[in-house]
Amino acid sequence: MGEWGFVAAALAIGFLGSSHCIGMCGGIAGALGMAVPGQRTAWGQLAGYSVGRVGSYTLMGALAGALGAAALPALTPLRLLAGFMLVAMALYIAGWWRGLVWLEKGGAHLWRYLQPLSAKLLPVRSAPQALALGSIWGWLPCGLVYSALTFALAQGSSLRAALAMLAFGLGTVPAMFATGAAASKVRGFVQRPAVRLLFAAAILLFGLWTLWGAMGHGAHAGHGAMEMAPQSSEADQHHHH
Repeated sequence: MGEWGFVAAALAIGFLGSSHCIGMCGGIAGALGMAVPGQRTAWGQLAGYSVGRVGSYTLMGALAGALGAAALPALTPLRLLAGFMLVAMALYIAGWWRGLVWLEKGGAHLWRYLQPLSAKLLPVRSAPQALALGSIWGWLPCGLVYSALTFALAQGSSLRAALAMLAFGLGTVPAMFATGAAASKVRGFVQRPAVRLLFAAAILLFGLWTLWGAMGHGAHAGHGAMEMAPQSSEADQHHHH
């Protein structure tokens, strides 16, 4: 997939996981979208909420990437973990296994302190207020976010991990805007078993692709996670397409 293939993969993971996002954040997005129907204010609030949420994801990626860089000798186990987390997310979305719930429960300890702050921002009446709300809601315990975070962690640098989480967040934005515009119709569509299975199957393929690369197969598949940006000039001498 090339050196920047991990960005495209993270973008796709965010988009395909949107069915889960709608369940977690759809209520807020729907409320923002319907706050002032047909007026620019509603779209401004949705945009502010999305920017805040994606910004939090990017910050998470930068922090996780710094940890990943510190554990660089153990990069292969991190990539294996990322693959398993994506497989778990696919099973979660398909409704076949809900093992990620325990991770969400773990994140609930932090959310216990943040939730009261978000409550103070409701009801949202301005884009800056929506931006602040999105920044807080980005830390909502979410198995999909944690799966994407392990994928970012395996990129080996703070910058690459931040880019991965930025791409992941952008991948979820279309569903959030669609939910704001037509909450019930969008939620009904993505909750259809066939749609959820299709999205789950695609994420499952990403998970298996990550595991395949982590086990030393498919140089192109593992290439993005193994190269560090500062070493790109040296890596170009050895990279063959």
